[in-house]
Formats: sequence, structure tokens, C-alpha cells
Amino acid sequence: MNFPERFSNLPAYAFPRLRALLDHLEPGGAVVHMTIGEPKHPFPVWVTDVIAREAAGFNKYPPNEGASELLQAISDWIKRRYSVEMDPESQIMALNGTREGLYNAAMALCPETKNGEQPLVLTPNPFYPVYAVAATAVGAKPVFVSADESTGFLPNFAGLSAEVLDQTAIVYFCSPANPQGAVADRAYWRELIGLAEKHDFRIFADECYCEIYRDTPPIGAIEVAHEMGADPNRVVIFHSLSKRSNLPGLRSGFVATGAENMREIRQLRTYAGTPLPLPLQRAAQEVWADEAHVEENRRMYREKFDLADEIFKDLPGYVSPSGGFFLWLPVENGEAAAVKAWTETGIRVLPGAYLSRDVDGKNPGKKYIRVALLAPKAEVADALTTLRDCIYG
Repeated sequence: MNFPERFSNLPAYAFPRLRALLDHLEPGGAVVHMTIGEPKHPFPVWVTDVIAREAAGFNKYPPNEGASELLQAISDWIKRRYSVEMDPESQIMALNGTREGLYNAAMALCPETKNGEQPLVLTPNPFYPVYAVAATAVGAKPVFVSADESTGFLPNFAGLSAEVLDQTAIVYFCSPANPQGAVADRAYWRELIGLAEKHDFRIFADECYCEIYRDTPPIGAIEVAHEMGADPNRVVIFHSLSKRSNLPGLRSGFVATGAENMREIRQLRTYAGTPLPLPLQRAAQEVWADEAHVEENRRMYREKFDLADEIFKDLPGYVSPSGGFFLWLPVENGEAAAVKAWTETGIRVLPGAYLSRDVDGKNPGKKYIRVALLAPKAEVADALTTLRDCIYG
């Protein structure tokens, strides 16, 4: 049987690689998982009550684009968060998690050619794997733009040549960044949106970590685009309840953009999407409307980042993240550090190279490990102290 070769050059997914690296080795202590970004804080206790109350909705096909009440709740949240009015009926669609949207938006919006050539899709390096897979699936060429210490852990898209930017169809960008926790400021967004206007490409703004931050709420892509008077179809934003509300299993997110883009995205959903069951949409509607649990969630992460800052204050190269819930810790070799932590302490961390792509013989994640701060505060304190003493002691 023949299989398509379009995905053959993609790197293996991070977690199978990690299992191959560690699973044949005995852990050196009680196992502590600090790898996957699955939130562990409590979600709002009333969510299950809403689902139970609305359970009759499982007897109905759910609205394809999202129930009007959910879309209105999302529109209201965008207005509160970014001071931008977006029409719920023509500019917003509910998603079955943002991964679906990040992939399908490329399917819906990436042209077959750009200026007569194969289109390019730019992605940060390190990156969320769906960016590269989506680019490959639509026949585009992924271009990995390094986001390392020299650029403040944000990709320098402006440093690319005019020829590359003219051939670019889509730029994927995550702020706060996974894994580094760097946050784009207003000037960064203005420069990127200006490039998109000049070179005619779309920005896919993956903002799923936007509600986990230290002090100042991260600036949003749609916010800056509105201030600039940019084409509303220039920016496509993606958000989720997974991190904001500790509900990764609810699979509730949304995509929002200009009406022209949304027509194409909704058309694809008609044939290939998976709408969220109606009772889950009702729960999501109420979760988007509530901020009290989000503030408490942020407080708990802030405490753990303060712990990390204290524990690693003497570590050369340590950068305190501005957002998200990962540490991006410098090491001599990420794989070697992960093996050492596992075999000597039982702590499981992710080599940074598994989130990155080799470009010109260099991998910007090779000398880092990603550490997720998801467990309760006391457990995180113990694990980070043990990790510090093991790797850097």
C-alpha cells in the first residue's frame, strides 16, 4: 500500500520521542511529570452543573458555527479584554479546541500559490507542531524562524528578506510564547501587522496562554490591528478555555477574524469540522462570562513563577517568563539533562530540541529543557529545588 510522502520530513512528535528516550530507563525516585501542558488547577465547580442541566442537548445536533448565545458570550469577552467589537454572527466561530482551528484555518485560507510560487508559512522555532503540519497539508512550505535569546525569544520576522515575505501566505505566532513565555508588546505587533499589510499575508495569532501572565495583560493581535485600522481579515485569532479556565477536556475554543475569512472558515466547517456538543457549548458560554475563576487561576501561577524566580535566581541564563506556564531552562544538552533528571530524581522534563527544528545545522531548543508548572505550589517547589540540585548543583 502506498502512502503520501508529504509528512515524511516532519520531525517526530515530542512525546513519542520522550518516551523513546526515557521509558527504558528506571526513574531515580517518585515520578513527577513536568512535561505536557495539561492544566491541573481546579476548574469552576459549577461547570458540571451546567452540563447536567443542559444534558437534553446531547439529543440534538449542535449548531455548526456555535450556538448564538455562546458566540455572543465570546464577543462580549473580546470586547472586555481587547476593547474591540466583533460581530458574533459573521466574525466568530466556536472551535472544538484551538488545535482544530489552527489546522483548518490554513486549509480554508492558504492560497495554492503566492505571487506565482509555492506559498510559505512562517512559524516560530521552537513551535507548536500543528503549525508545520498544517503548512505541509495545504502544500505550503514551512519556514522556521528562530526565537532564541538573541531575539528576546520572539521570532524576528522583520529580519527576513522581502522575497521571503512576498512569498509568505501565513505567519503563525504564539504570544505568550510556548515554550519560552515571552510576550509580544504593542510595537512588535504593530511591526508584524505592518509587514502583513505590506507583503499581503495573514497572521494566525495563537493566544491560548493570554490569560496567564505576571502583571500586565498581554497585548492582543486584534487589539493592535484595530488601533492601526488594518484590514480585519489580516489577523485571525485563536483562543481556548483549556489554559484560561483549566478545562482542556471541554475542548472549547474559538476563532475570530474578518467576515471574508470567516466565510471560508465556516464553509470548511460545514464539510470537515466537528462542532462542540450543545451542553458543552452552554457550559462554555457561562465560563467565558466569568472572570473570578480566571483571576484565581492567574494568582496560583504567579505564586509558582515567584517560586521559580527564587529557586533559579543564581542560574546564569535563567529568564523569568512573562506569561504561559512553562519554564525554559538553559542546560548544556536538553536530552542529557532530561535523562539525568529522570534517572537520578524521577522528574520528567521535555528536551527543548523536541519542540524545535534543525535549521542550517542549528536547533534553538537543543540547550534547553521545558518544565511545566502545573502541580500544586508545594509540589512545584519541591520538584524545582530537586531539579536545580540535580542538574545545576
